[in-house]
Amino acid sequence: MLSLALNSPKPTPTFLHSPFLSSPLPLTSHHRPNKPFRKPISATLIPASKPPSQKLYQPFRPPTSQSPIPPQYRNLDTEARLDVLSNRLGLWFEYAPLIPPLILEGFAPSTLEEVTGISGVEQNRLVVAAQVRESLVQSGVDEETLEFYDKGGAELLYEIRLLSVNQRAAAARYMLENKFEPSDAQELARAIKDFPRRRGDRGWDYFDYTIPADCLAFMYYRQALENRDTESKISVLQKALSVAVSEPAKAWVTKELDGNDGDGEGQGRDGGVVDGVKVPVVRLNLGEIAEATVVAVLPVCGAGERDEGVKDAPWESGCKGDFGIVEAEKDWRRWVVLPAWEPVIGLKRGGVVVAFSDARALPWRVNRWYKEEAILVVADRSRKEVAADDGFYLVLSEDELKVDRGSTLKEKGIEESLGTVVIVVRPPREDNDSELAEEDWE
Repeated sequence: MLSLALNSPKPTPTFLHSPFLSSPLPLTSHHRPNKPFRKPISATLIPASKPPSQKLYQPFRPPTSQSPIPPQYRNLDTEARLDVLSNRLGLWFEYAPLIPPLILEGFAPSTLEEVTGISGVEQNRLVVAAQVRESLVQSGVDEETLEFYDKGGAELLYEIRLLSVNQRAAAARYMLENKFEPSDAQELARAIKDFPRRRGDRGWDYFDYTIPADCLAFMYYRQALENRDTESKISVLQKALSVAVSEPAKAWVTKELDGNDGDGEGQGRDGGVVDGVKVPVVRLNLGEIAEATVVAVLPVCGAGERDEGVKDAPWESGCKGDFGIVEAEKDWRRWVVLPAWEPVIGLKRGGVVVAFSDARALPWRVNRWYKEEAILVVADRSRKEVAADDGFYLVLSEDELKVDRGSTLKEKGIEESLGTVVIVVRPPREDNDSELAEEDWE
């Protein structure tokens, strides 16, 4: 047997590390009969990449101050600055800019609270309010207005932080003139912030956006239109009239109080029902059903089901027993739970709800939200006669369900409908008033 010996040096075993192996495996070369001159195998070790550093949760910290530190505090060391905050040495807007530098030096808000007695919430309020005050200074607000906020005005200025610089100046003057409390300031800021979003709503054009009082009056006006109680509605309208400043706004609210909106045919409350018609248009509040002590359960049919759905829906249903178990005279696919509003709870039998994908089926002026918002129309099938000219009735028109006014139906010779409309429900909506748009940043 013939053997062949190689004089080349024996390769050093190389170890390959793998996360899938419990221990490193040596790699060696072997002689094979058919390949006597095989080259040694080598392995290059590639170091594993380091895992990316994870960003740990950071506790809330007050924002970086944009307010200049007063000259008397600029050369103080850390201990002296802490002493100023602990003893409230100076006016609030003077020592507020000392907080962010201390945070940058490593002080946590909780540590500052222990040392100075100023809570984390108050730290944030002071820093933000100082920035708002500085923006008022830069915009040229008069000294009388600034002096009003120099003593204890941080809470008021903090509430108008989401407004633009021009809006802040006008709001600051208005709050001074009316001696506002922090809760009043928050309401004013929301009214100003919400006003542009209400473009197209009924009466919007009569209120002046540049006047804080008109923005507040418009908010009260809207609240009045959505109020189901007559006395409360009149009270809120009177409040809106007392707040309004511009003449067009005063005239518009006055017409509403007198029962004459002057907007002609087809216009209604909150863009809905015409004057004198007892059909409220209400928006369901978030959590309103959960908080209600009494509710109503009604069958629902879609507007696309034509009149078959309205006719076939159960006529009688209700909650019975100690547990309020819902019972109906026959099976039905869809139901809705509504708060026990007076028009709803008054339906003894024959109540039905028709779901419309938008409000174009209703006889009122077309506005933007009609195409964006679904509605529920609650009708009383026990009252089918078209009796009142200013009433609203559920009818089948051109193979689809719609709501029409009594006078219009009488002109067409229609004397019987599918039911009398008792209330129109708009879906709940959560306004993000606290969110800042990009153009709001200064």
